Amino acid sequence: MSDSPKPSRSLANIAGIVAIATLISKVFGLVRQQAVAAAFGISAPVDAFSYAYVIPGFLLILLGGINGPFHSAMVSALAKRDRDEAAPLVETITTLVGGGLLILTVGLVVFAPSLVDLVAPGLGQTPEGLDIRAIAIQQLRIMAPMATLAGLIGVGFGALNAADQYWLPSISPLFSSTAVLVGLGILVLFLGEDITDPSYAMLGGIVLAGGTLAGAVLQWLVQLPAQWRAGLGRPRLRFAIHDPGVRDVLKVMGPATFSSGMMQINVYTDLFFASYIPRAAAALNYSNLLVQTPLGIISSVILVPLLPVFSRLADPQDWPELKQRIRQGLFLTALTMLPLGALMVALAFPIVRVVYERFAFDQEASAFVAPVLMAYGIGMFVYLGRDVLVRVFYGLGDADIPFRISVVNIFLNALLDYLFIDRFGVPGLVMATVGVNLISMIALMWMLDKKLRGLPWREWLMPLVALILAGVLTGLAAWGTRLGLESLLGADGLWNQLLHIAVAGGVGLAVFGAIATQLRLPEVNMLVERIRQRIRR
Repeated sequence: MSDSPKPSRSLANIAGIVAIATLISKVFGLVRQQAVAAAFGISAPVDAFSYAYVIPGFLLILLGGINGPFHSAMVSALAKRDRDEAAPLVETITTLVGGGLLILTVGLVVFAPSLVDLVAPGLGQTPEGLDIRAIAIQQLRIMAPMATLAGLIGVGFGALNAADQYWLPSISPLFSSTAVLVGLGILVLFLGEDITDPSYAMLGGIVLAGGTLAGAVLQWLVQLPAQWRAGLGRPRLRFAIHDPGVRDVLKVMGPATFSSGMMQINVYTDLFFASYIPRAAAALNYSNLLVQTPLGIISSVILVPLLPVFSRLADPQDWPELKQRIRQGLFLTALTMLPLGALMVALAFPIVRVVYERFAFDQEASAFVAPVLMAYGIGMFVYLGRDVLVRVFYGLGDADIPFRISVVNIFLNALLDYLFIDRFGVPGLVMATVGVNLISMIALMWMLDKKLRGLPWREWLMPLVALILAGVLTGLAAWGTRLGLESLLGADGLWNQLLHIAVAGGVGLAVFGAIATQLRLPEVNMLVERIRQRIRR
């Protein structure tokens, strides 16, 4: 806000705050998932939760997440206004958003059975007689208020970012993880760990849903004192709907929500097909978290500093420099995601065993989840590379092309899910997403080439191909080292598995580093310097 008493932070400082807070939140999220795995393995409560969480979780990420439409709309509107205009604007938007989403919350409670059937028509009973559909319906009804809370969180955190406060919004997801951990502790304390006990499964489903709801409540409550201190209003009804700022917020909020929501339909599609395979949704969730933990941290380090740069270089006279920045984004993505993805493929089984295998999550569960993690690892580069290109279009003020591509992706993802699930099982659903991301990346590059009147393909293509081959060799080196260690030392035991991951991962990274260094890419030096800066801090 224009008359904020605090000086604006530098982009590097903001990126550092976001990266550290994201790291802490991701670590808490991983610990939470480890606790869930230990308590339930891949049994009915966590499988049902994967479907019940689809709509509430989608709303919490979309509406309440950093860089979501509500967050972005509030930052955009408040950044242009004086502090004394902030409170009426925030209170009015909170009132309108809260009222609208409260109606949606009631709808989720009333129509929970139909919504579960829509998302997961294949749900039925486990061999032990547990009704996964009934558990999912109960969980959805418990988490329904998250629809309202998501909007309030997004509005509040957008207002806080506009007031130059970044730590609380970025670290707030740990409250949800903490609430779930407390609930699981109470459950195990009073009922033990017998996942075959029907009462344990039913109460476990309630604990997962209730803990998640409690976490969302905490995310909202912790922001209120910060808003009051920053002069951003209080939790009260206000209907200043004729305020120009309110119209500005709603003008951005509506289309942005619709555009962002299109991407989530692919998640629904995957779960639709997964519902016909027992334990598939749980495997997707466990493996996805292992990928999203490093992805979230690295993407914040790469994307956050580049986003404002893309916007500043939108003028045609600045396009030569813009093309260099695009190259930087893509090559930094390749230098981080290709070796990391290769190690995920080569070391998937010991990684899953080290992170999850304890109590209810046994070796059979690890064998079920590991191939899914391997599929995710294959697609890490195209996942983040596509995001870099989408941000370029946003910087150029063109959201139409990414939106049209995302619409086509919905049908393409459904087709690939249908074709791959019979041949590859659960990993086929992930491979379908990888295929969609790859095709999207190619389409975005092609459209960007036309928009910027040509990209230096020859200059970019050969080093990228070399890095991809280096990634393949990294995976092979790590795989071979792991197999050699297992033949010498065996594959069981936590410390043994950690040794395999450390040694095989180190060998793989050494291979990638040696090849990347020989290519003499400027981005290698840039990446090394950024890592050094983080270590010094």
